[in-house]
Amino acid sequence: MLSSQITGTAPALAEPAVAEEEKFYRKAIRAFFKNRVATIAFVILVLIVLSILLANWISPYSPLEGDIKNRLQPIGTPGYFLGTDEQGRDMLTRILYGGRLTLLSGFLPVIVAAIAGGALGIIAGYYGGTVNAIIMRTLDIFYAFPAVILSIAVSAALGQGSINIMIAISIVFIPPVARVLETAVKRIRNQEFIEAAKSSGASSLQIMRHHIVPNVFSELFVYSSSQISIGIVIAAGLSFLGLGVSPPTPEWGVMLNSIKQLIFVDPLLTVVPGGFLFLTSLCINLCADGIRDALQVK
Repeated sequence: MLSSQITGTAPALAEPAVAEEEKFYRKAIRAFFKNRVATIAFVILVLIVLSILLANWISPYSPLEGDIKNRLQPIGTPGYFLGTDEQGRDMLTRILYGGRLTLLSGFLPVIVAAIAGGALGIIAGYYGGTVNAIIMRTLDIFYAFPAVILSIAVSAALGQGSINIMIAISIVFIPPVARVLETAVKRIRNQEFIEAAKSSGASSLQIMRHHIVPNVFSELFVYSSSQISIGIVIAAGLSFLGLGVSPPTPEWGVMLNSIKQLIFVDPLLTVVPGGFLFLTSLCINLCADGIRDALQVK
């Protein structure tokens, strides 16, 4: 993708660059939907998200209140499509309401990490030298710990709560995002259009904003989209371990934890939240692969 024109040039020169960029993204969108697997995954993911957002209208039951007389109803029971849990709460209702917090715990940390890690990576890659060493060596400290262990340690230090989970996952994702952007910026910082921008008197902030960011955005977007499924799984795992939200709040990890003892009573019932977690993560990964192929970012 071509960079935008040097700041201060005539509008006539800028317009073709904008048109070419729009044409690039239109081609990318068409290429994405030509990918049959990615398209199917996208449709399933949209249906899951819409179902979660419209949970109030889809299910007549409360996600918190149960009926002990209807506890442990099997999947397919009339009125309880996915059965009921140990307290008689409708599993479908809790899945839909719980998906809101689970997806938010996956999406929001990725957005925070993309902004914070992206900014650090761009600054480190653009300036190089001492600035690069200070930023990247500091972030390298976090690479000493596996992502899951680090997220558990941060969550344990911060305490229970959905906000603390998101903070922990954001901290885990910032270093790899910064690394990806730092490498991408290093690759383009000495190219002719950057040198031309410097010669025209553009400041470092203007160059990074108008020339660096547009050229590395595709890589940032592709990498960040692939991190969403990891964020969802880590968030659910932390809740499963008791470090996230606490019962009876509906959340897929909490649901897995609360019904794990029922595996010998009704194995299919324990598969429901795990199955939704797996399906959602798989669809996000397939969509991320489709985006990568469409943008031809390696």
